[in-house]
Order: sequence, then structure tokens, then C-alpha cells
Amino acid sequence: MNNMYKKQRVCILGSTGSIGVSTLDVIARHPDRYSVYALTAHTQIEKLAQQCAHFLPQVVVVGSASAADGLRQLLLSRGLEKIQIEFGPQALCDAATAAECDSVMAAIVGAAGLPASLAAAQAGKKVLLANKEALVMSGSLFMNAIKSTGASLLPIDSEHNAIFQCLPRSFDGELDKHGIRKILLTASGGPFLYRDVDTLSAVTPEEAVAHPNWVMGRKISIDSATMMNKGLEVIEAHWLFSVPADQIDVVIHPQSVIHSMVSYNDGSVLAQLGNPDMRTPIAYGLAFPERIDSGVEALDLVKVGKLNFEAPDLVRFPCLRLAYHALRSGHSAPTVLNASNEIAVQAFLDGNISFNMIAQVIEQCLDKIPSSKVADLESILGVDAHARRVASSLIQ
Repeated sequence: MNNMYKKQRVCILGSTGSIGVSTLDVIARHPDRYSVYALTAHTQIEKLAQQCAHFLPQVVVVGSASAADGLRQLLLSRGLEKIQIEFGPQALCDAATAAECDSVMAAIVGAAGLPASLAAAQAGKKVLLANKEALVMSGSLFMNAIKSTGASLLPIDSEHNAIFQCLPRSFDGELDKHGIRKILLTASGGPFLYRDVDTLSAVTPEEAVAHPNWVMGRKISIDSATMMNKGLEVIEAHWLFSVPADQIDVVIHPQSVIHSMVSYNDGSVLAQLGNPDMRTPIAYGLAFPERIDSGVEALDLVKVGKLNFEAPDLVRFPCLRLAYHALRSGHSAPTVLNASNEIAVQAFLDGNISFNMIAQVIEQCLDKIPSSKVADLESILGVDAHARRVASSLIQ
């Protein structure tokens, strides 16, 4: 590395999840460029202790006092007593906004990741956003924080990272000015793309988490199977790139080689291709505007052989239809969508509802809770809590 660059100090929110682990893999390849300021995890203290031994963060944050006590014993046994241990939601925000931190990988799954991600934006950090729910729930608030503080926002979801790479470097959110016709989000279609729709009620959690291309956590794997994941990404793309719902198309692409595309007025379509490995967008976000080794093999197009595309079936994937509906409804509707989905997905994983009831719970919540204006984090979290109560009561 050129000595003119100072080492980037990274806080990883959700370091024991799949994105966190991949981020640490990329960082380990470039010890001259990056150091770890903080690691956070909710309950996986043994995995967190192993990460601490390897990366020696200044601070670690866990979910509870008991987890902190357990982690303290594990670190003491490794001679790592100098690492500062904190716990709870406020400690997450403190780690993400600390003066010693330059970049924040926001990789906590679900609504739980919103406060710390927003705090990082409000503190003017370089935010590597892998938590799509932050923009789904608080799009206007989050983007205003980025603009007002001069924070950098790098999308890490493979689809949004691909779009970011296919847009002009000077893109400022004005589609017409840059000759952009629409955004094309690709979707694998998940494990049930060709399964008989009438048999989806019999799907088991084990079948639903078995994604054909990507290695992901259980919750996001279910979202991929229902295509809610793609619906949330539509909403995220709307906020990231100032694109209205009618100019965001979803295209089923089972090979997961093209990660997304941008269609221009002159008939050109620019696409970003690569093997399905999250280390590629993570490395791009960490090093932007440079490109560094991510550990991912170069794509062999001859080996891939064929690239297929089809339109999504909204009867098979009602969650995608509901996401577009929530985006068009605006205000609090996306928050209701996300909260009810989180409750319904967990109920499915726990064996309390069938697979096709996930969409039914979400739709009923959207019908029962009128969309209202949400101006701050407190009101957003209030809507989130209310939607969770309604979804839970519907399930019971």
C-alpha cells in the first residue's frame, strides 16, 4: 500500500454473521490497509472471542450483561483482558460513532441494526450498508443524515453494489440528466422457483433455507425463498438511487452471475457480473474507489455456459407484490412490511405457521395498520413495535 494512505479503522456491526465473517476475511488479506476498531455480536460469544484473538479490536459489544460476563471470561483465558467489553443497544451506537472509528460495516440483520446504522450516518462515518432494513424503515431520515453530515454511503448488498458500479461516477440521483431509463434488480428465484405453487404450504424451514447459490443466515434465506428479500431491495434501491417504483424492475436470473443492471436511454444495459460471493462487494466498498483482492475467484463465463432470465410470478411470490405496494404507499408502510415479515418469518422457522402464511400475515398487517408519516427514529420504532404486536396477534 502507498504510505500516503492511513490505515482505515473499521467497526463491524454483526461480526459473527455471514457478512461480518466475510468482511473480516477481506480485512485479513490487507493488514496494511485496515485495522479492526470494534466487533459486535448479540450472543455468539465463543465465535466473537476467536475473532478478538485474531483481530485484537479495542472494543467489543454484545447483547446483554450475561453475554458480556461470558465473553470476559473467554478473553481472560486468552490473555486479552485489555479489550473493552460493552453491551446493549446504546453501546452499539457508541462503537459506531467513536472518534477512533473511520468506517462502519452495518451488517446486523433486521430492524435491530437500524439505530446504530443511523447513528453512524449522523456521525459522518463511511457507512458500508449491508443492513437493508435501515433504508426500508427510515429511508428519508437515513438519506438526509448522510447528506447533512457528509457521510459516505457504500451499498454492500450485491445487487445495490452492482448498480452502484454500473452508474456514472458523477451520478447525483437525477435519472434523466444521466440518461438512465430504469434499474434492473436480478433475483435468483430461490429454492422454489419451479416448485408447484400448490405444494408451497408444505415447505419445511430446512427446505426454505437451502439457497441454491448463496450462503446466508436463516432469516435472509427465508426472505430469498419468499422473494421478500428482493422486495426490500426494491425499496432500498428507491432510496439509494432516487428511483421511483415504476423504474425499478425485478428480473429472475437463476445463475446469480449478473448481480444487477442499469438500463440507459440509448438502449445500452450495463451489468456487473461475478461469482456469487459477498467478499466482492465488501472489498469494493472497503477500498472504493480502488479495487483490491477480495479472495474471490475470477468468473469463468465458459464454465457458466448459459445465463437465463424471466419475469417474476407474483402469484408464486406475493411478498414481492406487497413490497411494491408498501413502497408506493410510502410513509410508515415499509416499516409495517418489514416488521410483520420479521415476525412471520420467525413464526415459520419456529413451526408455528406454514410457508405461504408468511405473505398472508404481512398483507393483513398492511391492511390493518394505516400508513402514517414518520419523521424521526422514535416514531419509526413505535410503528415497528405496533406492527410486531399486530403480526404476533394474527399468528396466535
